[in-house]
Amino acid sequence: MVEKLTTAARAQALSNLKDWQDVAGRDAIHKEFKFKDFNQAFGFMSRVALMAERMDHHPEWFNVYNRVEITLSTHDAGGLSGLDVKLAAFIDSVA
Repeated sequence: MVEKLTTAARAQALSNLKDWQDVAGRDAIHKEFKFKDFNQAFGFMSRVALMAERMDHHPEWFNVYNRVEITLSTHDAGGLSGLDVKLAAFIDSVA
């Protein structure tokens, strides 16, 4: 079972992620991405979706035209886990 990050591990992990923000009232992180157009946004989402499926760890997300909002949290762990950090790092690498 995946375990929720400790306070210290969470702080360390977030210090290595650029522009990911805590979600008020939840143990989760959130980031908004803007692209040139819908095609770029959809391509980005497709790359993230393929990795998420390989990891068996799926984001909460919202898309309108060129904007993609992503929230990460591990429901089985009751909050942020190492899976979220790993997926966030991948997301940043393909953004």
